[in-house]
Formats: sequence, structure tokens, C-alpha cells
Amino acid sequence: MERKLQTKQRHCRFCGSNLNHTFVDLGMSPLCESYVAQDQLNQMEPFYPLHVYICEKCFLVQLDEYVSSENIFSNYAYFSSYSDTWLRHAKDYTDLMVAHFGYNDKSKIIEIASNDGYLLQYFVEKGIPVLGIEPAKNVAEAAIKNGIPTVVKFFGKATAQQVAIEHGKADLLLGNNVLAHVPDINDFVGGMKILLKPDGIITMEFPHLMRLIEENQFDTIYHEHFSYLSFTVVEKMFTSHGLTIFDVEELLTHGGSLRIYACHQGNLSQQVSKRVAELRSREGREGFNHLEYYFSFAEKVKETKRKLLEFLIRVKQEKKSVVGYGAPGKGNTLLNYCGIGTDFINYTVDRNPYKQGKFLPGTHIPIYNPDKIKETKPDFVFILPWNLKDEIIEQIAYIREWGGQFIIPIPEVKVYH
Repeated sequence: MERKLQTKQRHCRFCGSNLNHTFVDLGMSPLCESYVAQDQLNQMEPFYPLHVYICEKCFLVQLDEYVSSENIFSNYAYFSSYSDTWLRHAKDYTDLMVAHFGYNDKSKIIEIASNDGYLLQYFVEKGIPVLGIEPAKNVAEAAIKNGIPTVVKFFGKATAQQVAIEHGKADLLLGNNVLAHVPDINDFVGGMKILLKPDGIITMEFPHLMRLIEENQFDTIYHEHFSYLSFTVVEKMFTSHGLTIFDVEELLTHGGSLRIYACHQGNLSQQVSKRVAELRSREGREGFNHLEYYFSFAEKVKETKRKLLEFLIRVKQEKKSVVGYGAPGKGNTLLNYCGIGTDFINYTVDRNPYKQGKFLPGTHIPIYNPDKIKETKPDFVFILPWNLKDEIIEQIAYIREWGGQFIIPIPEVKVYH
């Protein structure tokens, strides 16, 4: 008698509905921040599915939790302070918050997923009390060393209650690029409600699903990103936990992000901006409330892969040399999905010394200090963190001295002289 394979029924992490529909399947991939040391090169490397689903009820686009967030984030390779663009963005944000809401030495600013203190340092400079909450011990230690008080814990309702008792509640509770990183999104949003003062403000920044789809940013899909968020879905989440989104801004960061502003339901001190209704209706017109809108994405991704490989094959047949710049999570999704290894890219470089001397997960492309580019004078530099292309092109403009050119892979392969 034939036995059928039993597959686990997946459920939406927000509304609990069955997940029956694929958004995109990028095959098997290693954890994108699990850089490989020299002595690990011949060891087995775990790969997990990058199969993304769409919920037919609430339309949350999501990836299964194949690996626990404790395994991913407890010792983390990403330090925010290594990007000048990101530091500028953080400082501009702190200036804006102080100007708009009048935070001062009597306020309490709490950041969730505060990383190495890259943002809170600018509030400290203004004499405003801060607290970071960061699960990665190695990253939190860097913040503490720089004078940023930091609680080393994952955030949720239990942590929120403990922090509220021990440190007090927040006038401003913020989180940049963390909402997409949490497997239990209801526990996370519920925790924010607990930790917020009655008249407090929440701001959250996260990559906008509309930009991901329109600009074919499939490489922003990796195991550290459990959810891919539209404004429509996030508004439903916050409403279900007693929070009102009263304003939203569209940002250029990470290929196109949203910054939402929220407060407790019933806090009448904040007027709901016209931008909230405008973005909600724009997503509605695009088709965010219909499954069909999401189904065309997968074919666009395959076409991008084919064009990129055609380009690299031609370049290598012409005996040209290609190296990478950066070792970001998105780059590892791109390289593993497209099957690009040292046969196409000799090495990559990164400013983060934590990554130097290691190898990219899956592809085992070696990572060096950026000075390596001057030594080898490659014909092409493949910019993996394409969202920082302007900063990187400026930093290594010297490659033009020997006729070097830049490759940008997303939304489709382009060469910059």
C-alpha cells in the first residue's frame, strides 16, 4: 500500500489561518548571517527552504520559522554602525523626533533591537535618557561599552512587563528593521502596548512590501525576515492590539521602507494624518487585498536570475575579473538562489572586521578588507548591498582609474561606469 508523505499544515503567524498559497519559492539557502570560518569549510552546512507564503485571509506575506530566532540573533554578525548612510539616517531621525515631539532630559526613549547603539547615541548626545533592548549579546556589549544602557533580551510581552517595572515606560518606543524579524508578531506588538506610556508614541520602520514587489527585491527575503509587510497588514496588527497608526512616511532606506507612528487607541492628542488613508487606498488600488496581485512575483524573480547569469557568463567568457563589495544578508540570498560562487566572483570585501577572513555562507566566497580591491584592480565590482550603492560608489570611485565598472543586480542587472 502506497504511503503518502504527511506535510505539516502551516498557519498564519498573525491571524492563524491555514497557509495554502505560495508567494515565491527561492529554493534552499543557508542562514544569511552565518559566515563560515576557514576551519569550517569542509563541514556540513545547514540549508533551509526559502519558501514564502501569502495568507488568503489577512494577506500577510511570510516565511516559516525553520530556525528559532534565538539561533539566528543570539550572536549576530550585523553591526549597524558600519554604514555611514545608516548612521546619517539615524541622526536625522533623532533630530526630527526632538523637533516634532519635544523630547528632553525628562523623557524616556526605548529602542527595541537597538543593535550596537548606532541610533540611541544621538539621543544621549542631546542629554535624553535612553534604554536599548537587544537580543544579540555580542552586539549589545558594543553598545554598553559605548555608554548605551542595554537589556540583553528578546522583546515580547514578558520582557515589556519586566522593563516597565525595572526601568519605566517609554515616551518614545522605537524599532527599526525589527518588525519583520519576529516570529511571534502578536507577542511583539502586544509587548509594545504594555511598554508605552498612556500618551507615548511608537515609531517603527520596516521594508515596504510594495517596493519589494514593484522593484523585484527578492534578495531581501531571507530566514532572518519572517514577515514581509504592507501598510494594510501592519495597520490591522496594531488595531488588533489596541494601537492606532496616526501617521506614515515613505522612506528610501533598504530599497523603500515605511515609518509608522502609533499611539494608544483613545489618545486624542494625535490627529490621524491624511497620509494614512492615502497609503491604505493606494495599496487597495494596487491589489493588496487580492491574492492574484501576489502571484505574478515569482516569474519576475526567475527572469531576473536568468538575465544576471547571462551577463556574468558573458563577462567571464571575455576573461574579465569580477569581485564583490559587501557581505550583507540580501547578497547571500541573491548568490545562493542564482548559483553564483567563486566561478563568477573571486572574492568580496566588507568594512566589518567581524566578517573579514571568513567566507560567505553557501557559496564560500572569501571576504577581505576593502583594500584588497586596490591590490587586484578588478574589471567589475558587484555591489551586493545595492541599497547603499551611492555610498559605495563614492567610497571606491578610484576603480575608474583602471577602467573598473560597478554592477548593480536589482531590480535588474545594470552597469555603472
